[in-house]
Parts: sequence; C-alpha cells; structure tokens
Amino acid sequence: MVSPRPGWVLVVPLLLLWVSGGGTAQLVVNVRNRGGDVTQESIMADTEQDIITLEFQKSDGTLVTMVIDFKSEVQIFKALILGEMERGQSQYQVICQITKFTKNEFISSDAMSKLRQKNPGTIRNAEDDKGQEHLVMDMGVDLDKSAAISRHIYNICAEAGAATYTREVDLKYLAKGNNKTLTTLLQATRRLSPSRAVRCMDSSDWLKPCTCQLEICIGWYPCGLKYCRGKDGNGKVINYRCGIKTCRKCRQFDYHVKQKQLCVWDEMWQ
Repeated sequence: MVSPRPGWVLVVPLLLLWVSGGGTAQLVVNVRNRGGDVTQESIMADTEQDIITLEFQKSDGTLVTMVIDFKSEVQIFKALILGEMERGQSQYQVICQITKFTKNEFISSDAMSKLRQKNPGTIRNAEDDKGQEHLVMDMGVDLDKSAAISRHIYNICAEAGAATYTREVDLKYLAKGNNKTLTTLLQATRRLSPSRAVRCMDSSDWLKPCTCQLEICIGWYPCGLKYCRGKDGNGKVINYRCGIKTCRKCRQFDYHVKQKQLCVWDEMWQ
C-alpha cells in the first residue's frame, strides 16, 4: 500500500474548477435539499483573503449567498428575493444577515481549495443534518461603519442598505470581553424595535411595521475533515486527512421591517 504524504488530502469525489487569480478556486456541486429538489451550489475558496463564498439559487428564484470571513470570525448571509410586481414591490429586494462564525463549523479556506471530484454529475446528500437555528436579529448595521465587523460586509451587502442585520449577542462574542472593541462594534449598528412586535404573517396591514421571518437553508457544505491512519516513508504511523464530513443546516432569521409588503413570503406560510 502506498503511504500518504504528510498534509496530502484525499477528499470525497468533488469537481474542482480553478478560477483565474492567485489563491482562488471554485467548486460546483449538485445538492438534494430537504424537499427533494436538486440545486447547484457554487463554493469559492479565496485563500489569500481567507474567505469562502457559497452561492445557490432556490426554486422560487431567490439567490442565496453565504460568505465566511475566517479572519473576522463572521458569516454573512445575503438573500436576493424577487419582488411581486402586483403588490407594488420593486423587481427584487436584498437582505443581509450577519452572525458570528465558529471555526469548527466549516473547513478552512485552504482545505476547501483542495477539494476535487471525479463524478461532477453526482447528486450530493449531506451526511449530518444540523437542524434549524432560530436567530432574532435585534441590531441594524450601518454599512458605512461595517468594516468594524468585517471589511467584506460593505461590498457584499451594498444593495441591502438598511436591510442589513446582526445580533448584539454576536457583537459581544466578537469583542471577546474587550469593552473598547465592543463599543466600536456597537457604533456600527443601531438597535431595532423589540422582538415582541407583531409577526408579519399575523398582521393585516401591508403598510405597518412587523417582524419578518426568513429561512435560509444550506443543503450541503464541508463541515469537517476526516482522518485516516497510515505510515510515512520511514514506516512511522501517522494520522492524515483523507476526506470530509458534510452537513446541512437551516437558519430562521427574525428581523424588523418597516412594512409587511417587504415580507410577502410570511403570508404564504400562514
């Protein structure tokens, strides 16, 4: 048996498409979601900036983008949602949700850039379902000051404008007990209306403020590395990376909107 080289990665078959530009690689994966629909995820790893970008389009046309900023320990979820012209909405609206990121939730940008696939047409199913996380977004983000949280927020969420949200508890996590840092982070945000505001789906007035609920599900992502045992060139037993663990996870975001007509999907779930 051929012994693995230290640091060598044998990953479950995944297609790797190299994109021009130093340190950047893109992965395209066919994914079956909870409802049985198949979507195509594009995952880009930028090792120079130490970020990962995952993007896919839902069956209703919503374009979902998730960006992980490893340096700032921040996740950015952007949803571009098509409007309903008959309700007087614009062609689309963009919403951004900013949360803390725990490093063991996703493989590193360097490991991500090394993934390969032998069968690009294969439909992937996640091994581990992480369930659903409920997040109450109680802070609005000022894009002009958002670099205090992550320097990537401004460009990613430019179209969202005031519809960019985060949580105070996440800002406290990012500050890690440093009051000066927390003050800087809080200065980049504004407190929103209390979460006790009426749910949009329970409101009958399309022009009044309410609490909207948006679910974003990532149907497949590399959430960890697998390790195997082997021997190096000197016969010494070593552990080496030999694959990935894959997960799915849903997040339910509650956030304040100025008018119910900015949350038409809540009515559909009623």
